[in-house]
Amino acid sequence: MPEEIDGLRDVIREAAAGPSSVSGDAGTVSQRSLSELIEADKYLAAKESARAPRRGLRFSKLIPPGAV
Repeated sequence: MPEEIDGLRDVIREAAAGPSSVSGDAGTVSQRSLSELIEADKYLAAKESARAPRRGLRFSKLIPPGAV
């Protein structure tokens, strides 16, 4: 899964640097909008982080040293 995320990030970089559509003798080619690619990257990143064992939350009970 991380390879897919890295690959998508490379695609987003290339899409941002290149034109959105190209036409020539063979026809017209257009690529997905940059906002769709960014949303896909956010979705895959969220899906990957949800698989993590801790999921970003940690509950602890803090007891000051003089309170015991």
